[in-house]
Amino acid sequence: MSIFDDVSRFFEERLDDFLKQNPHLELEAIQEQLKQQEKDSQKLILEFEIQQKTLEKKILSIAEDIKNWHSRVEKAKATGRLDLAKAAQEREASLFREGNQLWGQMEGTKKRILQAKELLNQIKKRQQEVATQAAKAKYQSQTSQDSATTGWNKSRNSPSFNRGFDSLEQEFQRLETDEELERMKRNLNR
Repeated sequence: MSIFDDVSRFFEERLDDFLKQNPHLELEAIQEQLKQQEKDSQKLILEFEIQQKTLEKKILSIAEDIKNWHSRVEKAKATGRLDLAKAAQEREASLFREGNQLWGQMEGTKKRILQAKELLNQIKKRQQEVATQAAKAKYQSQTSQDSATTGWNKSRNSPSFNRGFDSLEQEFQRLETDEELERMKRNLNR
């Protein structure tokens, strides 16, 4: 272990602690990442759709060329020019091969578009989940701030104070349990 590893681990632990204390900041960072992923996915879909249209135009152009060369084959056969007919058939076959390759590329592009759209849907679902978590975190943050100030206004003997105390006790028990689990994880990783 070097000092850089120790310093790096120290800062990672501090960052983790800070994010645990401020979960809304972590959620905001995740929301920003998801927005960027959404933009990237939309851009990718657009690029694939442009590529698909380009391939479709090339395929249509080749189909037109095949049609022309096919009529030339027929014309050469009709006039008895078998040498021209054979050359035209070879050109027609070459165009068919090129068209088949382009068709395969277009089918691959269509699959990529579907995959990118599925990814975009997953990103949007994740954005909704994060937005829900952010709303919960904000509500919990406001609730804890409200309960921190309302406790001063209640007497110790009131029933609502005891319920608040019970929930406070539970929160601290959770906190202590989480800290103990983290300590155990760190000890296992060493």
